[in-house]
Amino acid sequence: MKKHSLILFSAITLILIAALTGVSAFSKKMDVDQAVSEKMAGKTQLATFAGGCFWCMEPPFEKLKGVHKVTSGFTGGHKKNPTYKEVVHGGTGHIEAIQIEYDPQKISYGDLLEVLWRNIDPTDDGGQFVDRGHSYITGIFVHNDEQRKIAEESKKKLATTKRFKKKIVTMIIQAKEFYPAEDYHQDYYKKNPVRYKFYRYGSGRDDYIDRVWGQERNYKPMKISDDGKTYSKPPEAEIKKRLTDLQFDVTQEEGTEQPFKNEYWDNKKPGLYVDIVSGEPLFSSNDKFKSGTGWPSFIQPLVAENVIEKTDTKFFMKRTEVRSKFGDSHLGHIFSDGPGPTGLRYCVNSASLRFIPVEDLEKEGYGDFVKLFTKDEA
Repeated sequence: MKKHSLILFSAITLILIAALTGVSAFSKKMDVDQAVSEKMAGKTQLATFAGGCFWCMEPPFEKLKGVHKVTSGFTGGHKKNPTYKEVVHGGTGHIEAIQIEYDPQKISYGDLLEVLWRNIDPTDDGGQFVDRGHSYITGIFVHNDEQRKIAEESKKKLATTKRFKKKIVTMIIQAKEFYPAEDYHQDYYKKNPVRYKFYRYGSGRDDYIDRVWGQERNYKPMKISDDGKTYSKPPEAEIKKRLTDLQFDVTQEEGTEQPFKNEYWDNKKPGLYVDIVSGEPLFSSNDKFKSGTGWPSFIQPLVAENVIEKTDTKFFMKRTEVRSKFGDSHLGHIFSDGPGPTGLRYCVNSASLRFIPVEDLEKEGYGDFVKLFTKDEA
């Protein structure tokens, strides 16, 4: 009897162990499947860049909001599962690279490219700084046609700035198999901070970045609006180059232009009014009215989230200031003496705006708003 009981107990134990093991394995599979599903659903995407020593390429991206993970590794070669020693000694065709897993709802691929440009020498086809050879050249490994288009436009835009005296040689090619490097290479700057700082200082990378980019080396990622587009406030030096003295005074220093002597106070053409600094859509001609004040006046914003209200207590009075969300430009003030149906008057400086007529909306990238000015034929 005892023998049969022991056998029965052992059988039950084995069944429980098997069941628990199966649940564990199933749970792990579910975790993997969920991660894959999230990527397939577009919750996270991959970006793969080569910028010389991958130790130095991890930190700039890991600190970005929206970046989930940065992995150091190798890509572009022909040997499967290469080791670090094999890659640096040559013969595998691989390049040191990083693979970034990011949330496109929080940071755009274009932003990642801007960070890349500020951390490499894109004119060097023989390596990067102190590290020489094919395994240290720069590259953008695109995962789809959209990334390729954005990368090509970004590279072209960078070339037009005339920031570099030499030709930009960073290649843009189709992404290939990416192999993570050994564990001791991952987050090397955290695991070996002293050795990392000594290496980085001696590499000449920071001296180069400071010389070429100056105060613009720390790129601030663009915010992503509800319409899925990105708008940002450029560096102050660029704003000064682009704007007139009046536009700079109004948008950046909260100045006020003269009434009846500004560009749009009496403009009657159909179209959009966008932020002169960031380009974000703010107001529509459909909501513009003649207020008699000498400034452009609107009953409401076109995109409500793009117009931020703040309390203004200057000049010994309390008013409500309106600013653009992404460009942070001073636009004007809001008053409660407007016509129906809102009863509001958004009194805005022309100097804060750029007007885009209906016929130019498509080519200017605002095609989604054309329907606002199309009469219903029904």
